[in-house]
Amino acid sequence: MKGIVFVLLFFPILLWSQVNFEKAEQFFEAGKTEQARTLFESVVVENPSHLEAIEYLGDIAGQQKLWDKALLYYKKLKQLQPREANYYYKYGGALGMKAKEGSKFKALGMIEEIKSSFEKAIVLDPKHKESRWALVQLYLELPGIIGGSEAKAVQYSNELMRLSSLDGYLSKGYIEEYFGRNKKAELNYSKALELTHSKLAFQKLYNLYWYKMKNFAKAQQLKERFEK
Repeated sequence: MKGIVFVLLFFPILLWSQVNFEKAEQFFEAGKTEQARTLFESVVVENPSHLEAIEYLGDIAGQQKLWDKALLYYKKLKQLQPREANYYYKYGGALGMKAKEGSKFKALGMIEEIKSSFEKAIVLDPKHKESRWALVQLYLELPGIIGGSEAKAVQYSNELMRLSSLDGYLSKGYIEEYFGRNKKAELNYSKALELTHSKLAFQKLYNLYWYKMKNFAKAQQLKERFEK
């Protein structure tokens, strides 16, 4: 009898929470971030373990560049679901952005945790492409004296290639472009476009022609071919 009473009392709260969550999602998708945030927060008050609502709150904080707030949400997600790769990836990403936008001295103390977050995501999900992309970028942007390494970036690019030819060629093109080796970047972006006819591959190659190589004619020809 007590169990039935508990269900009858608790069910309306769950229903109210679900309705609010669905409304919050609609607000979020419509770009009404503040309305979404308020409703997601109310959902978490009623259900502190609501993973999706907490993740949305972390994403909203990230959009607003409130990195400390985002980190609190993603850390909570890791505690609630320590086997979910994406939570480690998002935590590492938020920490990386905090390091990038903060003081260089404080950033030094965050580098290992950033790396380990992405590496943990890969351990939990061996097919996690986003974390490999993040590590490619991280190893390129870090100075060599504090762990930057083209070889490490290439290692994760090779792993991306094994998972996806599009991501593999795009990451190789990204590495070449980063070092100003534009002809090699062109070759890799062209292969990505040829294999997949991806809009992203087109955009990468177009931007390379237009902004880096200043070959406006080639950029225009590419655009005309892609839009046929």
